[in-house]
Amino acid sequence: MQIRPSTALRNQYNEISQYCKTHDEPIYLTRNGEGDLVVMSIKAFEKRERMMKLQIRLLNNEIKRLSGEKTYTIEEVEDELNKMLGS
Repeated sequence: MQIRPSTALRNQYNEISQYCKTHDEPIYLTRNGEGDLVVMSIKAFEKRERMMKLQIRLLNNEIKRLSGEKTYTIEEVEDELNKMLGS
């Protein structure tokens, strides 16, 4: 985990940018000794967003399953796909 003072963003922008892109992890910035911001590459941010959306979908589906909503076995899904594909 990288922690740097907020002035580093201004004074070492290129180094911070390169680190985030190379290591695919965020840098935590502090202001007056307190946590202030997190800086990360767009690639890492988008990956994180996709993972969070997937987790939300999985959680919602698990809630539905636990509340009794109909589920399908692998065989049922396979049969249905074969029917759709004409196999």
